[in-house]
Amino acid sequence: MENKVYIRLRHRIQVRPNELIRLGDIAQVITQGIEQNFLCNMPLYQITIQDKTIVVIDIIEIIKKVKDFDPKLTIETFGPPQTLVEVVYEKKKYSVAFFVAIWFLLFVGAALTIMNFHEDVSMQQVHQKLYLLITGEEVKQPLLLQVPYSIGLGLGMILFFNHIFKKRINEEPSPLEVEMFNYQQDLDNYMVMNENKESMKKLDDH
Repeated sequence: MENKVYIRLRHRIQVRPNELIRLGDIAQVITQGIEQNFLCNMPLYQITIQDKTIVVIDIIEIIKKVKDFDPKLTIETFGPPQTLVEVVYEKKKYSVAFFVAIWFLLFVGAALTIMNFHEDVSMQQVHQKLYLLITGEEVKQPLLLQVPYSIGLGLGMILFFNHIFKKRINEEPSPLEVEMFNYQQDLDNYMVMNENKESMKKLDDH
């Protein structure tokens, strides 16, 4: 019976500094005629301080390693041709004062943005005219419209971002999450092209 190995690379994994990456860490492996656990524990790459935060492992490198292990193996690959390895260092702990300062800046910035937008579109005059059309009375502060509008603005932001603090309202991703996903995809593609030495070859390379 022919010995076969089916390899499907993961798109991205996270590792700790100085960690030894094994085949089972970056890929789903199915074997035929060979011990699967033994192959999954095969060392692939040793993370060092020179790697900084991103390492790209190409499928060609994996095939070479597997062939060195057993030249008679037939290898079939699926999925992405590279795996992005993100080296996660210990995060610095920030003080409560720093958190409060950042929260305050974001709150004031968002409030000023909303107020400037309403000033640009003359929202107060719009409410005054609507109140005049509905009630026939002219007032400077039509609270009957402004209060429900303010509450609806907050509820609309919650529905738009699909989160109440860390709790998700439903399974549908918010527009912000979709944009962050697209940004991460573009960033990963950039990393693959620039960090993978095999993806580009210059004229002076031999």
